[in-house]
Amino acid sequence: MKKRGKKIGDIFCHIYLLMLTAIAMFPLVWIIISSIKGKGELTGNPTGFLPKTVTFDYFKHVIFDLNFIDNIKNSILIALTTTAIAIVVSALAAYGIVRFFPRLGAILSKILVTTYIFPPILLAIPYSIVMAKLGLTNTRIGLITVYLSFSIPYAVWLLVGFFKTVPVGIEEAAKIDGASKMIVFRKVVLPLVMPGIVATAIYTFINAWNEFLYSLILINDTSKMTVAVALRSLDGSEILDWGDMMAASVIVVIPSIIFFCFIQNKIAGGLSEGSVK
Repeated sequence: MKKRGKKIGDIFCHIYLLMLTAIAMFPLVWIIISSIKGKGELTGNPTGFLPKTVTFDYFKHVIFDLNFIDNIKNSILIALTTTAIAIVVSALAAYGIVRFFPRLGAILSKILVTTYIFPPILLAIPYSIVMAKLGLTNTRIGLITVYLSFSIPYAVWLLVGFFKTVPVGIEEAAKIDGASKMIVFRKVVLPLVMPGIVATAIYTFINAWNEFLYSLILINDTSKMTVAVALRSLDGSEILDWGDMMAASVIVVIPSIIFFCFIQNKIAGGLSEGSVK
């Protein structure tokens, strides 16, 4: 009876989880289906779920006619550059904090996290003034610099927990064999914390990809705008074409989902291995 009751309970749990999954995925599925509907279907029958005709005209119009491809290139360049620099700097900083300055590093890592206390809108004016004085307004370098100021503190704080899980004995054994500090870091330590680095890289990439406020404030040239700002500009047009809006939304959302699907196992493993006990 106990086994039967447990089996029934498991069935209900699975049904409940499937329902939650369906609810969570419905908006994304709705956007994707709406983006491939024929002309006039969205306005003629807004509540219709399945398309009568399938077309990719909205994607062609958004990518080629509205130059959305340039915005995609900008977002990829900015997000990848931000992620690469943030990971290199934060990995070195986190390792130095854990191995060379543990007491001072613990205080510094807490101070770094306090940067997230301030809402982004509060720092919009100071960032704009600083970027203007440096001559980096309306440049990709200026936007990357702003993103790094937020990404690196969080990445350092997150990677400190992962580096703490690496046993000191492994590093000492490598040093006895004649390995230098840099070789120990690259060939011994980094492979052990790679799940945490991958997880941090993905979070950094997604945050840079989806960021809207500073991209809107610092970038005025349409050829340098990111996809988040370009998507918002469609909403501000005189005549809003919902088909174009749906297609552009799919283009913005899909890359983050693809990245997350590819490395979700590494994220889960990294977070469990890097947790501070």
